[in-house]
Amino acid sequence: MAINFNKSYKFAFISSFYISIFVIGSLLMYHFFIENISLFVILIFPITLFLFSFYLIQYRVENFIYKRIKKLYDEVSILDATSLSNKTVTTDITTLTKDIRNFAKEKKIEIESLNIREEYRREFLGNISHELKTPLFTVQGYLDTLIDGGAIKDKTLRVKYIERASKGVERLISIVQDLDMISKFEVGDLNLEMSKFNIVSEIQNVFDMLEMKADQKNIILMFDEKYSAPIYVEADKERIQQVLTNLVMNSIKYGKENGTTEVSLEKINKNKVLIRIHDNGIGIEKHNLSRIFERFYRINKSGSREEGGSGLGLAIVKHIIEAHNEKIFVQSTYKEGSEFSFTLKNAK
Repeated sequence: MAINFNKSYKFAFISSFYISIFVIGSLLMYHFFIENISLFVILIFPITLFLFSFYLIQYRVENFIYKRIKKLYDEVSILDATSLSNKTVTTDITTLTKDIRNFAKEKKIEIESLNIREEYRREFLGNISHELKTPLFTVQGYLDTLIDGGAIKDKTLRVKYIERASKGVERLISIVQDLDMISKFEVGDLNLEMSKFNIVSEIQNVFDMLEMKADQKNIILMFDEKYSAPIYVEADKERIQQVLTNLVMNSIKYGKENGTTEVSLEKINKNKVLIRIHDNGIGIEKHNLSRIFERFYRINKSGSREEGGSGLGLAIVKHIIEAHNEKIFVQSTYKEGSEFSFTLKNAK
């Protein structure tokens, strides 16, 4: 079994061995060609010299390297005390190189992550600024027209402008309420009121509520089959209705004329029910799929704003499902359609 030496000891050993060979050769030459030196001296002196050289070289090299490596560790530890400060300082260059490479790799990943977060932060601030600015300017415009113009004297115009300003205020309130809800979900401050209810009935209620909206684009809201028996789930009924409304509304908003929105239910095991909302609309491009649940992230920057909404619908959906300790999934093929699905606990 091979013996593994510390590299600094190996360096000292080999250096000492070379010195000893040199001295032995010198003594042998001196013994045979110059004077008669006893074999005892020839054997003992090189061994003594070897041990002395070994410890001297080891001590010198270790101190020489240690001081410089210790300084390097101290300098790096300033950057990240938790990563290196508890490690033993080593004179093994391979170990040191590995530590530094790992440290550099971790820092690179951390910096890349921070850059991505910073980019998302800037985009989020830009989006929220745009979302709030639009209704604010709408309200301000109509009010300024009433105050500075002659519209205040015209009852018809006055009522019309006040109603439009009121809609702008309602949109502002909706955005703030949605943001407040997301914030509460994120800090775990929004309690769910769990109950047992028939998910089939709730889906039908959402269909009935959005039927007129779907009719404007001749979109059919339908189940994949007739569910004659109820399917009970245990969840917050109001929040799940909000999830269903947002997902079906999105399927209508981004659906094609004369298209369909189809909902299917499947018991995937004794404890879970899978709800799928499938449409044959415009679909989602692959590079957008990973970001559609972000706050204010819009796939179609201009068209979706014309459709209205706060831009927080899918973010709210994700938080509600995750608050139930469930999962939400999305599959989409661009220009062919999308399918959103999520699980709920099956109520026996």
